[in-house]
Amino acid sequence: QVQLVESGGGLVQPGGSLRLSCAASGVLFRLYNMDWYRQVPGKQRELVARITSAGDTNYVVSVKGRFTIFRDNAKNTVYLQMNSLKLNDTAVYYCKADVGPQNYWGQGTQVTVSS
Repeated sequence: QVQLVESGGGLVQPGGSLRLSCAASGVLFRLYNMDWYRQVPGKQRELVARITSAGDTNYVVSVKGRFTIFRDNAKNTVYLQMNSLKLNDTAVYYCKADVGPQNYWGQGTQVTVSS
């Protein structure tokens, strides 16, 4: 069982920045592929960014150049640095851990971009 706890969400103006954190339990964190997803009401959950256990990263086109996913294996934590935030980045952001055949999700953190 892997537990994930997100933090760092909040209210920010367009053009602002936030850093999300996802702290994971488990001594094998370094072996997990980690994802950040987001979801707005009435829409499917969307994969935003992924970082593999090797440190390779991928992003959805809409956030490339603005968001950065990175991890600190010593702290069992994955981060999502979000810069130049836009109104349509407003969503609940979730982290997900791929642990072999199983996936684990955090409870989500709300990000609201508004003037």
